[in-house]
Amino acid sequence: MSGWVSIVGLGPGRETLVTPEVREVIDQATDIIGYIPYVKRIAPREGLTLHATDNRVEMDRATHALSIAQQGARVVVVSSGDPGVFAMASAVFEALEAQPQFADVPITVHPGITAMLAAAAAAGAPLGHDFCTINLSDNLKPWEMIAHRLRMASRADFAMAFYNPRSKSRPHQFGQALEILREECGQDRLITFARNVSHADQTLNTVTLGEATEEMADMRTVVLVGNSATRCVGPYVYTPRSAS
Repeated sequence: MSGWVSIVGLGPGRETLVTPEVREVIDQATDIIGYIPYVKRIAPREGLTLHATDNRVEMDRATHALSIAQQGARVVVVSSGDPGVFAMASAVFEALEAQPQFADVPITVHPGITAMLAAAAAAGAPLGHDFCTINLSDNLKPWEMIAHRLRMASRADFAMAFYNPRSKSRPHQFGQALEILREECGQDRLITFARNVSHADQTLNTVTLGEATEEMADMRTVVLVGNSATRCVGPYVYTPRSAS
């Protein structure tokens, strides 16, 4: 039996946001590989092996998927959100590039709804015009690069979405990010904190940059910053499509 690897996105959390295509691929799998909380979202069944691993072993996880697929397993690598957005799709292709012995393994990528898009939908349409997405974690890139990208994106007047804004191991960097944003965008720019997007305890908090504090974000928060034209209409935040 020929094996394969499918890399899928489980969406931001609510099961109704998992696409039918992803559900179909999971139903065909013999093995599920991923970070512990994401693997826990997959219902056990006969003939399915669940391989849950820690968050910082992406390359080991990717190599394992390719290895057992080459032996005939139908492997689904699970990520939250979309697998191509700060997730496992890149890791699998990086492992493939480093280990050409797996070149014969068929690989497919199946998109999912990102936390960024779910947060934007809950708020209204803050990403309605040109936007960029930045991961604020410095685990895989230096803080100096993050700070530079924040400044350049601000000067280009992009709306912005931030992943991994603040953790226990780096509690002060988000405060530095806010200072950069205030320097480049001013005090009145709108910023939305969306926590536990799509879950029952989801919260949304939209304030100005002048009102924002670093304690408003944690690792379960997606942060959305508007561009110079972003504004509120009633309880909603939106960026006009005609914004320059």
